Amino acid sequence: MCKFIYKIQDLRYFIELSYNGTDFHGWQIQPNAISVQEKIEKALTTLLSEKIAIVGAGRTDAGVHAKFMAAHFDNDKVIDTTSLVFRLNSFLPDSIAIDRIYEVEVEAHARFSATARAYEYRVVMCKNPFETESAHCVIKDLDFEAMNKAAKRMLSYTNFKCFSKSKTDVKTYNCDLYYAFWEQEQDILTFKISANRFLRNMVRAIVGTLLEIGLGKLSVDDMDRIIVSESRGEAGYSVPAKGLYLTQVLYPESIKLLNE
Repeated sequence: MCKFIYKIQDLRYFIELSYNGTDFHGWQIQPNAISVQEKIEKALTTLLSEKIAIVGAGRTDAGVHAKFMAAHFDNDKVIDTTSLVFRLNSFLPDSIAIDRIYEVEVEAHARFSATARAYEYRVVMCKNPFETESAHCVIKDLDFEAMNKAAKRMLSYTNFKCFSKSKTDVKTYNCDLYYAFWEQEQDILTFKISANRFLRNMVRAIVGTLLEIGLGKLSVDDMDRIIVSESRGEAGYSVPAKGLYLTQVLYPESIKLLNE
């Protein structure tokens, strides 16, 4: 007599969260350093009474913040997601907030299913004790118009090797930019950029280059020269991590099983 054994297929859940990256050495788990991923995995493992591994939409470096981050994990049980959100927020430090958890198609992937990502970089133009850990301070006159003209030039290109961290193991340096511009509100400048993908250190290198244009150290036309050179050495400096925020990760609506 044959006995059929049916394995319960894992269910996949997406987590939407935000975090202040000041006290973390980035998103990804690493030895001898505290990461956001590690904190969430330990909390889920404790609350669900089984080993849980999560996959994030990407990696943020040490000190980088996320107003929006997505991650997924698998579990073979149906989860009360509303209760889990409440319990996780009670368990995690104040610097991490879980916003939503919902079931998705099992093929959905927090990293590879993403269709676009967006970042912001904040620059404060005066000494401000309340922005010490959340923005880069530049107390000099900046040519706002020139920085926006140079940012617009980038939309004509796809190869951004010049803004990539050296010795990065990637198959291509091509990225499709959707927008890139600066906004100003009183003494705060915010650079906003969106693309289908980003290279390591790309946004911080772009901002550093644009600030050098704003300071008159480089011209608007230098942006074209830098991008065509494909040389990191031609671009500007990399601004501090504390002013960078991941703000959006977009997915096809079709991957969601439950629309809340």
